[in-house]
Amino acid sequence: MQDIIEKAKKIEMVIFDVDGVMTDSSLFIGDDGQEYKAFNSKDGHGMRMLLECGVKAAVITGRKSRVVEHRMKDLGVSLVYQGYRDKTPAFEHLIEEVGISMDKIAYVGDDVVDLPIMSRVDFAIAVQDAHPFVKQHAHWITPRCGGQGAVRDVCEFILEAQGMLADKLESYLYVPA
Repeated sequence: MQDIIEKAKKIEMVIFDVDGVMTDSSLFIGDDGQEYKAFNSKDGHGMRMLLECGVKAAVITGRKSRVVEHRMKDLGVSLVYQGYRDKTPAFEHLIEEVGISMDKIAYVGDDVVDLPIMSRVDFAIAVQDAHPFVKQHAHWITPRCGGQGAVRDVCEFILEAQGMLADKLESYLYVPA
């Protein structure tokens, strides 16, 4: 476990998949073709804490959805790449854009389409209900499933490893003047 903590200490950016990581993989599509997704609000707050502590967050997803665009804007995540069935070109563009080396990047995935990126970063993370083959290739597996707190698990694990979680949590306590 110590080697995983050492990996987490170095992370400057976390890249998240959406379906199956930020959601439970369910896709709700109305008769009009409108797509709906359910996001976990605690996951969102974890991402905000990560950003507030100086760790970048990015999204690379195979599907394209305005729901994702709206949710990421609400969270302050500006590095969003949608509609990439093959996520590698988006990943390479993102790396070029931010200039962060592979040993300082974590990627969170759940399915085999995430493996090309997971195999390149220094800290590959699978959600608890990821495909078994993906879990075999992950450095760490979240305690919770996608859409049910896995993103929060990732954010807090990294902040804890970097010694920032306790102070961040303490900042929420009300201290009378």
